[in-house]
Amino acid sequence: MIDKLIEKIQKTGAPIVAGLDPMLSYVPEQVQKKAFAQYGETLQGAAEAIWQFNREIVDQIWDLIPAVKPQIAMYEQFGVEGLIAYKKTVDYCKDKGLVVIGDVKRGDIGSTSAAYAVGHLGHVQVGSKVYAPFDEDFATVNPYLGSDGVKPFLEVCKEEKKGLFILVKTSNPSSGEFQDRLIDGKPLYELVGEKVAQWGEEHMGSRYSYIGAVVGATYPEMGKALRKIMPRTWILVPGYGAQGGQGKDLVHFFDQDGLGAIVNSSRGIIAAYKQEKYAKFGPEHFGEASRAAVEDMIQDIRLALG
Repeated sequence: MIDKLIEKIQKTGAPIVAGLDPMLSYVPEQVQKKAFAQYGETLQGAAEAIWQFNREIVDQIWDLIPAVKPQIAMYEQFGVEGLIAYKKTVDYCKDKGLVVIGDVKRGDIGSTSAAYAVGHLGHVQVGSKVYAPFDEDFATVNPYLGSDGVKPFLEVCKEEKKGLFILVKTSNPSSGEFQDRLIDGKPLYELVGEKVAQWGEEHMGSRYSYIGAVVGATYPEMGKALRKIMPRTWILVPGYGAQGGQGKDLVHFFDQDGLGAIVNSSRGIIAAYKQEKYAKFGPEHFGEASRAAVEDMIQDIRLALG
């Protein structure tokens, strides 16, 4: 799966993933009204509004980017109906030829972790039939419970030829409370990076491993160090745009040939119409505003990479 992602990045010239992380407050009033007219002000109505919002954005940007990253919590807040919208979004994006990174941040132990892995990346047996429940191409995984929380995902990925992005250094301000703690003279995130590189050696694509890492754009110097620690690891870089990361911060996440990383923007793309820069589009053309934001992000990153 990592080879497919790389192929699509090279084809589009855009090492960008759009984070489909919709809050109901991001959804323009006309979309909400239409959904509520059909289903009422219910969880189903909210989920329908989210789904219609996603579909319009995907229709506008699918040809510019290689991948999307829906964050499952934004759907789970609407219960079962929200998860239906999540699944619709995953399927629709895959039908458009996009690589789907399920931002699920799972991580548990033993059979629990195995069930998460099967549910998101694998197949489950139901009587005489087999189903792929959510069927994302990649999933994000929290490794801080240790190897036994990650190994079930590694096994499913090997079997299904899919991939992972494992949290190493996250973009949130308080990440350093634990991740920066020194152990034997090294910050914890470096030790996790070393472990990700080790796991990756056993799960290689043609050049890069399909076991990737998550390293926040808000910590470029740490990204520089981790790039050296994980030379064959593809890095998913959140924190661009709304969280403060810019194209100039990203250079060290990439290899010299411009490969090795993919940059995520969520609010900066899907809620672009709320920004002053794209206000001319208005809520009525929110999808077009998202397309303009993607085009600007592509240009920013290309300039930074030279």
